[in-house]
Order: sequence, then structure tokens, then C-alpha cells
Amino acid sequence: MSLKSDRIKNTRRNAIWGIVNKFITILLPFITRTVLIYVLGVEYVGINGLFSSILQVLSLAELGFSSAIVYSMYKPLAENDNDVVCALLQFYKKIYLCIGSIVLIIGVALIPFLKYLISGSCPSDVNIYVVYIIYLLNTSCSYFLFAYKKSLLSAVQRQDIISKVAMINKIISSFIQIVGLLLLKQYYIFIVVLPLMSLLDNLLCEFLAKKYYPQFECHGKLDKKYKEDIIEKTKGLLIHKICGVTRNSCDNIFISMFLGLTPVGIYSNYYYVMSSVRGILDVFTVSMSASVGNSVAIESVEKNYKNLNLFTFIYEWLCGWCTVCMLCLFQPFMRIWVGEKAMFSFDVVIAICIYFYVWTIGDIKSQYADAAGLWWKDRIRASVEAIANIALNYVLVKNFGVFGIVIATAISILFIGFPWSTKIVFDNYFKGKSFLRYMRDEVFYAVVTIIVCFVTYEICNFVNVSGILGLIIYAVICVIIPNVLYLLAYFKSRYFKDAVRFVKKIVVKG
Repeated sequence: MSLKSDRIKNTRRNAIWGIVNKFITILLPFITRTVLIYVLGVEYVGINGLFSSILQVLSLAELGFSSAIVYSMYKPLAENDNDVVCALLQFYKKIYLCIGSIVLIIGVALIPFLKYLISGSCPSDVNIYVVYIIYLLNTSCSYFLFAYKKSLLSAVQRQDIISKVAMINKIISSFIQIVGLLLLKQYYIFIVVLPLMSLLDNLLCEFLAKKYYPQFECHGKLDKKYKEDIIEKTKGLLIHKICGVTRNSCDNIFISMFLGLTPVGIYSNYYYVMSSVRGILDVFTVSMSASVGNSVAIESVEKNYKNLNLFTFIYEWLCGWCTVCMLCLFQPFMRIWVGEKAMFSFDVVIAICIYFYVWTIGDIKSQYADAAGLWWKDRIRASVEAIANIALNYVLVKNFGVFGIVIATAISILFIGFPWSTKIVFDNYFKGKSFLRYMRDEVFYAVVTIIVCFVTYEICNFVNVSGILGLIIYAVICVIIPNVLYLLAYFKSRYFKDAVRFVKKIVVKG
């Protein structure tokens, strides 16, 4: 199989199915969340957000082995060395059995401390310990059955298979959850579906991986050099995962500890919308990850540097436009969806938009960092960012509430995470290339986005129409005005013509 010749084809296929899957996995959870809010209340959304965050912290036990294994597969796959791939799968299978056991044991040990993580009362008809155990089973059981086969599918650039399975899974689970809530008004029906669907997801991925890639089975012994390489990468990945958890999961835990479950529920709704937009962008980065990995393995640094700048330009346009849309549409949408009582003030929306933008601008650079396996090189940066984020969360939540939590995360990414991690990529992979030039481009993109945000928001304010009609009008404005402004700002850019050619190649020829 020629992974090199199929890179654009695989990226296009993965992106198409990723978009379809993302649409399903955004729309259906939105419907189930809406039903949950209106049938049971926003506190139940808060329970979801809190326990999901706790178990994301527990997922640190995974240590980043999955990413390290995928990275380790790129080279043997490119060289058609099937024996090494099979040995990697066997090694990964053993590791995941250990990880699942560790997650389960630590999760059970945390049960006595749950009451200290919730400020105020819980819904009277819910036993938080039973709910937590169900969430724990959902997290731990996924490690025991064929989870390692997803890494194989990702490494061979067949993320589209994972997307199709996830889509089927989400349709079934959402149907059961919605019917259970409407007919029985039972929260336990809502959550007991989760571990069952996780098992189904892994079983389907295993079946399809075996069907399409029967040559890759779990057997063989991995050479010592591969194990040492994976362990080194995993050390860095663990620190990366800690950093990621402090960014995303600790927010809910801090809000629950200091402010209560209702603010967690409200924040979870805002975060759901933001992460859904983020998820759409992730379709593109996940779809291209294996192709970037293959390119880094066999292409020159010069070619990859050119692609880095091209992809960054395209992606900055996308994430900047998404930021503008969120700034202008967030409050009108939330007012229609959950009502005034379940909304934050506009300063929190601004903070969320800043958080979103600084969170996404490093995505393309991170693709090359991951493909080059620079996790260990990046360990100190990730540690400093994680510590700074936790400290800022603790200090700012007391004085500024949810706004303080969100802006703390944005500050740690903007002033520590992004510039430092970018420098590491240039020092260790894009050697000799201009880090300052890349950063100047990033500053330029950010300034353009700020101006576009201001102009578009003022136009929406001038229109000043409420309700569903207002949301539709604002959406039309957000489709047209920002992209016209971006076109005016970027059409003379040295990357613009290459970007147009690349997009045409993906859409027309891919």
C-alpha cells in the first residue's frame, strides 16, 4: 500500500466523513442536552460536566501511549514493515489492559472524596456515587476491548472508519437517551447507555480493522529500541496530557468547588457550543494528522516548512472566522436555547472567544510537533503552563468567578503555551527556519481577527433584531462580512494563491 501517493485522497476522505460524523455528534448531543435541561434541569448538566472532567483527569493513566504508538507506526507503515506494526499492536494491547485496571482502581479510591468537589446541594433524586461509578465504568471498560485497533486505523490514514462507527454509535445512544428522558424522566437511563455504547464502538472498530487490514494482528515481540523510544515519547506525552487536562477539565472542577453545580451546568452549555465549533476544526487537523506524519517521515524539512505556512494561513482564516461567529452569535443563540436565567454576562463570552482563538491557533504547528515526536522536548513548557493555569484558576475564580476561570486558561496558553511550544518546534524540527517570521504572521492574523470581530459585532449591534429572525440575520452577516474583510486583508498575502490552489486540489481532484 502506498501511503504517500494517497495522502491527499485520505485527507479528503477523512475530512468528508469527519464532517458528517461531527455534524451528527454535535446535533444529537445538542438535542439530548436540550431535553435533559427542559425535563430535569441545568443541575443535571452540571453533574455531567463535573464527572466527565474528573474522569478526564483519571485518563492521565493512559500516559499518552496511544499517540506514541501511532507515531511509532508511521515509519514501519511507510516502509511496509508489517512485523513491526504487529509487534507494536501486541505491546499496545498489553499496556491498555494495565491502564484500564489502573483507572478503575484509582477511580474507586476517589469515591469517598466526591462530596468535597461539589459546593452546595445535588438533585435529590440522584445518588452521585452511583452516577460516578457508571461514568467510571464507561471510562475504564473502553481500555479492555480492542481500543488499540483505533490507533491502527488512525495510523493507516483511515480516520473515516472511526468516524463512521462513532456516527452509528451516537445515533443509537442519543435515541435511547431521548426516549428514556421523555418517557421515564430518569437520569439513570441517560447515563447507563454510555458504557454500553463504548463497548459497541470498540467492537465495531475491531471488526472493521480486521476486515480491511487482516495482515495486522497482535503478535511478535517489540525490539528494545522501539520500547525505549515509546517510553521516552510517553514521558513527554504524559506531561502534555496533564497540561491538556488543566486547560479543559480542571475548569469544571474549580467551578463546582467554589461556585456550585448550577454554574457548572451553565458553563458546560457554553463550553459545549465552543467545543462543538472546535470539533469542526478538529475534523481537518485529525484528518490530516496521519498524512502529516507520513510526510514528516519521508519528505524534506523544506517541503514540510512550506506546507506548515500554507496550512497555518488557511487554518487561521477558519479559526478566526469561527471566533467572529461565536462573538456575535453566542448570546442570541443561548437566549433562544436555554433562556436568560441560564446565561452568563457578555464579558464571559468575550473571555470564551479569546480562549477559543488562542486554543486553536497552534493546531497546525502541533500537527508537525506530534509527527516529529517532540513531546519530550516540550515537557518543561507543558509543565509550566499547567502549573500557571491551575494557580491562575485558583486565584481568579475567587475574585472574578467564571470569567476568571476562562481568562486564566487563555492567559496561560497565550503567554506560555503557544509561543514556547512554537519555538520548540522550530528549534528541533524546522531548524534554520525563521521562528520570528512565523510569529509575525501569527500576530498579523490575530490583529486582523480583532478588527474583523469589532466591525462584524458593531454591524450586528446596529441591526439589533431579537429572536430566531435576529439569529438568522446575524448568521448571514457573520457568513458574509468577516470573509469579505479577511479576503481584503489577505488577498495580497504570499500564501493566498497557494491556498486557493490547494483548496481546489482537495475539493476538485482529491
